Amino acid sequence: MTTEDVPVLIERRGAVGILTIDRDSRLNALSRGTLYALGRLGKELVDDSAVRAIIVTGAGTRAFCAGADLKERQGFTLDDVRHQVGLYRSELGILDKSPKPVVALLNGVALGGGLELALVCDLRVAASHAVLGLPETSLGIIPGAGGTQRLARVVGEGRAVEMITLGRRLSAAEALSWGLVNHVVPEGENLLDATLAWLQPIANGAPIAQAAALKAIRASFEVPLERGLELESVYYDETLRSRDRDEALVAFAEKRKPVFRGE
Repeated sequence: MTTEDVPVLIERRGAVGILTIDRDSRLNALSRGTLYALGRLGKELVDDSAVRAIIVTGAGTRAFCAGADLKERQGFTLDDVRHQVGLYRSELGILDKSPKPVVALLNGVALGGGLELALVCDLRVAASHAVLGLPETSLGIIPGAGGTQRLARVVGEGRAVEMITLGRRLSAAEALSWGLVNHVVPEGENLLDATLAWLQPIANGAPIAQAAALKAIRASFEVPLERGLELESVYYDETLRSRDRDEALVAFAEKRKPVFRGE
């Protein structure tokens, strides 16, 4: 069985589910089959009550994802391309709306659709050699899988315009300084192990509270401030009714770490 038959691998490390695009020979480019696999396996992890965080990464050390599979696209009609772009929304939507934090682990270059995949995620961790960019305008198109919308929300309008219109590529260190990535793993450290350690507060955290926080933060981009504050109160009330909140209070009184069960 080849990586084309199974383009995405799934595994679990404790409370963390990991999706790995296994197309190193193609720089982990996003074929149609890869998009479908990310959607199917992403839903499996979202529905797994034992999983509290999800990592998306790529095989090897060269690329997280180099974007669209241009070899596959050579035979596409314009309607085929439009359909493919639509799959970014339909298949990656499960990760975009996940009630569990989703982390892009950038093990190499993240370009075009690869960076757009990373922007679907809530957090981004990068290897020190990673390079990030949206080069579409140099190819006569624009980012079509959410890049023009999500990048500005993360780094601000001015920097998004700079990256997209100039085709600027950022090193991991630059991306960290811009807020495009949240953490850079130093050279020489095991990338996955370091990321799992960094995610321990989530893996050991309160799932109901984390899901409520994600809903409140995401809502802030869609509604005016006053409505956002109202929604925050609604989501906060969800946490008040949870057993996890009671456990946190008891653990504080007993001077121990709480054991959250997502109840």
